[in-house]
Amino acid sequence: MPVKIRLQRHGSKKRPFYFIVVADARSPRDGKFIQKLGTYNPLTVPASVQLDRQKALDWLHKGAQPTDTVRRILSFKGVLYLKHLLRGVKLGLFDDAAAMEKFQVWHSEHEAQLKKRQEANARDRRPRRPMAPTGPKRSES
Repeated sequence: MPVKIRLQRHGSKKRPFYFIVVADARSPRDGKFIQKLGTYNPLTVPASVQLDRQKALDWLHKGAQPTDTVRRILSFKGVLYLKHLLRGVKLGLFDDAAAMEKFQVWHSEHEAQLKKRQEANARDRRPRRPMAPTGPKRSES
């Protein structure tokens, strides 16, 4: 049974909201799924993602294949990097503590970048002063 990690669409028309789920590849997009891993809301700026990192990692180790969009989400959240580090531990390149330390360093840098990006976005969205009317004035008769 081929298993995929994919998005399941919810929300109303033109207001998408997604669940990140593990499902049989043959089941419909919004149909039956095996397990829910998290949520993805593309409408917020920046897009908000809630993800159970450990469950996603377990499913990747079991052989579940993420779709392209979910692969980007997993990469953004560091799940694929953690899988890469654990593969290095399995091959004996370094121990588990070193892998977790590398991941924590990456995670703290990633969070700092996100915070900087959010602050820049908030600065760009600040309200601007309304412009004065430029058209000819009409006289009231």
